[in-house]
Amino acid sequence: MAKSDAPATDDRLVPRLGDDCEIAPDAILGHRHAADADPPVVGDRATVRSGSIVYADVEIGDDFTTGHNAVIREDTRIGDDVVVGTDTVIDGTTAIGSHVSLQTGVYVPTDTVLGDEVFVGPHAVLTNDPYPIRRDVDLDGPTLEDHVSIGANATLLPGVTVGEGAFVAAGAVVTEDVPPGTLAVGAPADHRPLPAELTGGNRIA
Repeated sequence: MAKSDAPATDDRLVPRLGDDCEIAPDAILGHRHAADADPPVVGDRATVRSGSIVYADVEIGDDFTTGHNAVIREDTRIGDDVVVGTDTVIDGTTAIGSHVSLQTGVYVPTDTVLGDEVFVGPHAVLTNDPYPIRRDVDLDGPTLEDHVSIGANATLLPGVTVGEGAFVAAGAVVTEDVPPGTLAVGAPADHRPLPAELTGGNRIA
């Protein structure tokens, strides 16, 4: 694993990069959020496009790709073959599995867990604060288990778990756990049997 050619500065650490990585000249890898932060680690064959920022204390596997202006904050762990789309924000302290696709404009808050083979559609919003500003409570991000799909513009409330193989329709507002292999539709989302054409899990490659 090699170091980037970009020099270290007071606000940036030199990342540890794998082989065959393509980093745009104005992308920032290693944004220092704390004096004792460690450089980010990025695996082989990464593509980080212009305007994107990867903080220190981030670990990313092989075959990672961003769109433009993506932000990945500290204490995030990402597996292999993950796409983070344009204008997507991962707000840190988050675990993301392998073969995951986060499309344009997705928001992933702190304390979120995403499994393997997860798809999150454009402008979907995950939340982690049940009482914004009004009460001082622990943040609790959603959990998306393996093979979950989230449609465009869906909203997931804090602490919900979307079970393995479940499908959240576009525009749905998920206020409670979605059982595995279930379709969630509407606002607030109702649970329905998963149609045959949506069974079989995701195949993100």
